[in-house]
Amino acid sequence: MRVALFLTCVNDTLYPDTGRAVVKLLTRLGVDVDFPMAQTCCGQAHYNTGYRHEAEPMALHFSDVFRDYEAIVTPSGSCGAMVRELYPRMGERARAEGRGDTLAATLAPVVPKTYELTEFLVDVLGVTDVGAYYPHRVTYHPTCHGLRGLGLGERPLRLLRAVKGLELAELPGAEECCGFGGTFALKNPDVSAAMGADKVRNAESTGAEVLCAADNSCLMHIGGTMTRLRTGVRPVHIAEILASTEEEPAL
Repeated sequence: MRVALFLTCVNDTLYPDTGRAVVKLLTRLGVDVDFPMAQTCCGQAHYNTGYRHEAEPMALHFSDVFRDYEAIVTPSGSCGAMVRELYPRMGERARAEGRGDTLAATLAPVVPKTYELTEFLVDVLGVTDVGAYYPHRVTYHPTCHGLRGLGLGERPLRLLRAVKGLELAELPGAEECCGFGGTFALKNPDVSAAMGADKVRNAESTGAEVLCAADNSCLMHIGGTMTRLRTGVRPVHIAEILASTEEEPAL
């Protein structure tokens, strides 16, 4: 199977190791992974901040870059939700505004074949045991877009439970937002910081060494709070855990 890795802006700029982990993991599972160099932002930040029309050229470019692949895999629940949920909405709004069906028709081919990583593993490849080894106590934070937008449900947990050596600890208040929310953290810093502190205290109460999630934007927010509160918990993307093996263990 030939798939494209949609890395996303945050990962490309700040967390390239997550992209490397996705490639390592999928290659181990027999998937041919391409990284289209022409990929750019999907437009999520613009759309969510109210610049809907400005996001449209980015969505069109995304479709041009990725439309010929069998599947598009991203290690980001929020960017996956942008394509799956909001691209159709953008097309509907353009139609309602009398701008025709062009936008909707151009975006339609990429919408159903865009998958967040854990969705792709469980639903498309049909695997939960990916041959991973990670001898640490881990707790899992289900990010808002993955939980409510994509409906990832038990998929990440099923993958984590199958990791050799991993001890999974339940996170109290798991379904509560961590407080990031993109520009929400900038517009409402006090509320965002308080929500982040609650999330970190809950993670610390589990005795876990690692808090993992399927979105580095949320992990960035949580990790910053962990640093300021001087906890012993580390934020780690789930892709890096699943890519870890006994021969090449991750930290």
